[in-house]
Amino acid sequence: MHKVVIAIDTFKGCLSSIEAEKAATEGILSVFPECDIISLPVADGGEGMLDVLIAATQGKSITAYAHDPLMERRETRYGISGDGQTAFIEMANISGLPLVAVEQRNPMLTTSYGTGELIFDALERGCRNFIIGLGGSATNDAGSGMLQALGFRFLNKEGNELGNITKDNPTHPTGKVINGMCGQLISEVVSIDFSSIHPALKESHFTAACDVKNPFYGLNGAAYIFAPQKGADEKMVQELDKGLEHIANIIRKETGRDISVYPGAGAAGGMGGGMLAFLRAELKPGIELLLNVLNFKEQIKGANLIITGEGKSDRQTLMGKVPFGILREAQKQHIPVILLAGSVEDCGLLSHAGFQGIFSITPSPLSLEQAMEPSFARMNIKRTVEQICRILAINDAICSK
Repeated sequence: MHKVVIAIDTFKGCLSSIEAEKAATEGILSVFPECDIISLPVADGGEGMLDVLIAATQGKSITAYAHDPLMERRETRYGISGDGQTAFIEMANISGLPLVAVEQRNPMLTTSYGTGELIFDALERGCRNFIIGLGGSATNDAGSGMLQALGFRFLNKEGNELGNITKDNPTHPTGKVINGMCGQLISEVVSIDFSSIHPALKESHFTAACDVKNPFYGLNGAAYIFAPQKGADEKMVQELDKGLEHIANIIRKETGRDISVYPGAGAAGGMGGGMLAFLRAELKPGIELLLNVLNFKEQIKGANLIITGEGKSDRQTLMGKVPFGILREAQKQHIPVILLAGSVEDCGLLSHAGFQGIFSITPSPLSLEQAMEPSFARMNIKRTVEQICRILAINDAICSK
């Protein structure tokens, strides 16, 4: 085994991409100590994307204050590339589901306002190119909260702005604290006022990194597929879906753009559609974007093996997740790919897609809490990779006879 490439996504809530890849590296070296190992931290638009992009562009992390999904002000961060031109914003850092306590999760009330505040801050610093990671959101507001923070005003039938201004706040860019646009308000929008939007938006370019291809609304749309995991019950899901259909009609009237069935428009509770309609954003699979930045096709040339992985692998893996994006690139160069995961379902589908081996790192029986304990997960990744390499070494020995 001369050259192995490791490109593992985060094991969400457990290990970062870098931590998982370090454990895999230790497993390889225990069997093939002379192996040339290339470790490429990767992400698909959600957790981990920010650090990957900062590192790949010799950029820097920017500390900022913004409002979380329940409009509580908190410290957060985003990145700016080394040349100062491109901002990297990971939506989950300020509008993400982990920021909301389980008992408070309700996509009728959560807002993407904070993501808009980070865009506003980057615009003020001179950034005109944006890569926005849409994974891990707590929201289902079609990106209206984000747009509101950038100066878009959403009006009801009386002509009043939705998301009422409540009090003065000199620390906020607008001088006010606003009850951000949220899932339950988008169904009340009758018109949109563009007169106060940040002027630099007209000369800015946005790319939305998303790992799903869901349409804006409908049975496969943002509400029905993703809102339940954000705290919505069946009634809420129906109301949110009606709201998304309603705002899609308003968007068509205001912009002439039909975003209803555009692949990825349903990402992040409809944020993909909102960015597409109002910011002229490109929607790209997160892994495709990251692999381009990392010059992945050149990095893997001459590799004997690629090891990829994620927290859970199933049929959704084949819908734009990190391992599938890596597999597609590897197949172009006829490099075998092994998939590691904390848990594995739909193994037949994954094998048919082309993975040469699919391995769960978790011994059973085991509780979820035990499996997600970081030191235990690291040990399991190392152990699994070591065993894979031992099998490969035996195979090499047999073939050389």
